[in-house]
Amino acid sequence: MFSGLVREIAKVKKFQNNILYIQTPYKPKLGDSIAVNGACLTVVTITSDGFGVELSKHTQKCVAMENYHDLVHIEPALLANSRLDGHFVQGHIDSIGTIVNIIPNANQTDFIIKAPKDTLNLIIPQGSITVDGISLTISEVFEDSFKLTIIPYTIKHTLIKNYKVNRRVNIETDILVRSIAHLLKKRDKNLKSNSWKEIDSILLGY
Repeated sequence: MFSGLVREIAKVKKFQNNILYIQTPYKPKLGDSIAVNGACLTVVTITSDGFGVELSKHTQKCVAMENYHDLVHIEPALLANSRLDGHFVQGHIDSIGTIVNIIPNANQTDFIIKAPKDTLNLIIPQGSITVDGISLTISEVFEDSFKLTIIPYTIKHTLIKNYKVNRRVNIETDILVRSIAHLLKKRDKNLKSNSWKEIDSILLGY
């Protein structure tokens, strides 16, 4: 489990035999979980100047692999006594989005990201979302995209400052919204027999 707060921007040394070698002063232990651009990966080797994590073939298909060749966001898994300043993040990428517009907005910047319909159905205004491992708040949701309004601090301390239109990004929706949607989907066949009171009880449980 992660919080979506980037620990540092690290450099990718190489990707060889499904192992991503990362150069960083951070020293994890073998078997540790590290989120790299939001994807939860397992440390399989320790090097003199960093560590290596393994990307399965499935993971490689689910993430924007073209963004794992230069600089990446990394975040170690939360400890039991860690502060949660972002939101609960699993490191499971739901889909890949595409930045379609970047709009300066006073002292902030709006990013419009196109996403698959299934992902948009799990996104709510003012809710949480993780983009390339960064915990962010959703400003608006449109028919085929959503808007993020990014503050200068986040832009300065993440790779977002380098993002351009047409860049693909890893997206993970909020686990609480996903859980509610899953429960409602399971009951979908019986919705006609369920009262709104029952449905409200599910939502209030989160």
